Amino acid sequence: MIKGRATTSGTAAFAARFANLPGNYRPAMDLALSSIGIGTYLGEQDARTDAAYAESLRLALSLGINLIDTAVNYRLQRSERVIGAVLKEAIAAGTLKREEVVVATKGGYVTFDGEMPPDPRGWFQEHFVRTGIVQPGDLVDGSHCMTPKWLAAMIELSRANLSLETLDIYYLHNPESQLSEVDRAEFRRRIERAFELFEQKSAEGIIGGYGVATWNGFRVESAERAYLSLAEMIEAAERVGGLNHHFRMIQLPYNLAMTEAFTARNQAIPGDGIRSTLAAADAAGIAICASASLLQGRLGRRLPPMLEEAFGGLVSDAQRAVQFVRSTPGVSAALVGMSSAAHVRDTIGTAAQPPAPFESIMKLFQPAD
Repeated sequence: MIKGRATTSGTAAFAARFANLPGNYRPAMDLALSSIGIGTYLGEQDARTDAAYAESLRLALSLGINLIDTAVNYRLQRSERVIGAVLKEAIAAGTLKREEVVVATKGGYVTFDGEMPPDPRGWFQEHFVRTGIVQPGDLVDGSHCMTPKWLAAMIELSRANLSLETLDIYYLHNPESQLSEVDRAEFRRRIERAFELFEQKSAEGIIGGYGVATWNGFRVESAERAYLSLAEMIEAAERVGGLNHHFRMIQLPYNLAMTEAFTARNQAIPGDGIRSTLAAADAAGIAICASASLLQGRLGRRLPPMLEEAFGGLVSDAQRAVQFVRSTPGVSAALVGMSSAAHVRDTIGTAAQPPAPFESIMKLFQPAD
């Protein structure tokens, strides 16, 4: 295990080394996060993709990115293992200190071990059901579980894969999946039990802080079944952790094609009306990490000419798409999946420019003449 965790002073020292990236580091969870984080979701489960991610991670860390995002199920645990190997290598070489880098991972989905087994059901029975980690009825849609026993097992699996004593950010992965099978009252009970575990792990120093990483939950209207209330999440954290709880960050998609975090007024703030998720989180002191900044590569090319006008100084549509996300008020970091060195270099080109002013963001929401 690599001892330690990301710290205020460590991440600040990392940021200070990159004066060439103006406005690139943001305060979140008492840390200095790079405004662009490297994501590790996509790719085949093979050695070639492992090597490509390893090269990308080394380059990203050397060029000023100190936020790494993954999940235990990404590429069937292989993404976590690549990250762990690269961090060990960099720390041993003296090019990185543990306290300088922020590692976020997630748990909730069923994962296999590096490759798909010939008999997935039998493998799952052997490793999780017969061992007592999963009980009958725990799974939703055959793939999602958020019982304390399951999440505790996934936390330990992630720590082993990443070789980290402490996970800086631990997300409950797409909890809205549960709402396809359970009612709202049972969902609240399940959230509270999960948060109780996370508070325990925070107290033990196993995780630094926690949150929820979602796809639909914070983007849809409150009447929809998959809707998540940020206020209810905070209330659950306060019930199990008090006012000094460790619920500190949420993750949701935000990009040029999915702007709901900024535009949809769907979150009630007690005593202060209805606001967007970005505004509600900011008011509550919850950091936001934007996922799918390029919508899995679909926003990296052939964007409207108005983007070039709004975000000058950039040389590619991918850079402009990322600039939109990282420049939106309330966004702490924009996640970009980067499995090639070329993609890392292009993305860092965005960070070399200051964040765009608010007026540039608002130009994109003005009606056409």
